[in-house]
Amino acid sequence: MRKPEMVAAIAAKTKLPKDQAAKVLNVLLEEMTKALAAKETVTLVGFGTFEQRHRGARVGQNPQTKKPVKIRASNTVAFKPGKQFRELLNS
Repeated sequence: MRKPEMVAAIAAKTKLPKDQAAKVLNVLLEEMTKALAAKETVTLVGFGTFEQRHRGARVGQNPQTKKPVKIRASNTVAFKPGKQFRELLNS
């Protein structure tokens, strides 16, 4: 599902116009992004938890040349599904 499809689903279920549903989704994503950038955890009960994680510098391997490549340290976002979501996926 892409963003336009998500907006259409939100609009249909909430009976909001599509432009307002798009605003709601954009605000939600913006707030989640701000919180994660500030190293806060975002928990949506029943769905899951998003958190920022640090990945240290390491040495990888170029798959074509098999030569070692230095990979810089970076931050990434991890998602841990909630219990209800996991159960739904495994049923």
